[in-house]
Amino acid sequence: MTHPIDSEEITAETRSRGRRPGKKRKGRGVLIAVAVVVALVAVVAGGYLFNLAHTFDSASSKIEQAFPEESTRPQKTGTAINILVMGSDSRGATESDSAAGTPTNQRADTLMLMHIPADRKNIYTMSIMRDLWVNIPGHGEAKINSALALGGTPLMVQTVESIFQQRIDHVAMIDFEGFKGLTDALGGVTVNIKVPFTSTALPGQSFAPGQHTFDGTQALAFVRERHAYADGDYQRVRNQQEFLRAIIKKSIAGQTLSNPITINNMVGAVSPFVTVDKSLDSGAVAALALELKDIRAQNTVMFTLPTGGIGTSSDGQSIVLTDPNAIQHISAAMTSDTLGEYVAANKFENGN
Repeated sequence: MTHPIDSEEITAETRSRGRRPGKKRKGRGVLIAVAVVVALVAVVAGGYLFNLAHTFDSASSKIEQAFPEESTRPQKTGTAINILVMGSDSRGATESDSAAGTPTNQRADTLMLMHIPADRKNIYTMSIMRDLWVNIPGHGEAKINSALALGGTPLMVQTVESIFQQRIDHVAMIDFEGFKGLTDALGGVTVNIKVPFTSTALPGQSFAPGQHTFDGTQALAFVRERHAYADGDYQRVRNQQEFLRAIIKKSIAGQTLSNPITINNMVGAVSPFVTVDKSLDSGAVAALALELKDIRAQNTVMFTLPTGGIGTSSDGQSIVLTDPNAIQHISAAMTSDTLGEYVAANKFENGN
């Protein structure tokens, strides 16, 4: 059974609106929300360039060898940009191993592939289920998140590239602890909870459906939670997308972007929890931010790679099965720079 994303899992603001003042600044704010890593650096294209660039470059970690051997990689076609974003939990991680691009005991609890088309008019962020059962080059079939443990960042990149036959241009990893700091730097974030849950990380705290304003500790528990739900990781992915939508809404608020203290606090709070490939420095992302200066909330789309449902591996693991047809069509759409058409055709749109 295929599990396509619900229409409600897409960025909430997808209807066109009239031009409003401060559009360019809002574009940079949206970047903060679409992928926390890219967003953080994107704001350095604004008026606080020197200080923010220094903060990001000095506090974030760099992956010296983020990519696999060139002979194993698909060729770059066109000028679209693909960024692999990994969210991880440092409670079992070795940061130096991840930064060095070597095998580590760390696994990618959250995996997103961000696709920015050649015209730079939209940003598509596709969540990939962490238990997706795929071929890990050189290791056989396993859950996709195990690639990080088996061969570090280069093997994770090689795995994703081999699945979609798309070249990854940049890699960014953020420790979940960064979500906590980002939320507190914003003074709290209001999240629309669709499925009630009792937190396993915060004993005694339950959350009913509706609007809830989270502090950093609550936000961290929200994006980590999976045991409280019948469908586990599927709901956690939906929650993480909902959290990003909430960050978008708060980041583009005028009082956020007009406040240099808030912007500095955001960059300072998250940078220590960010690891990026060495070419994704503040200057590179600032340049990308300028290309994306007209991006607004309705130009960002989040969806989940459709799957073939839940299964069991030969060694008894609970796994998520691939949907080869969906992978083939998404790969073709990325190659032809028509991912937007694929998304629209499959109703990955706002349901309002």
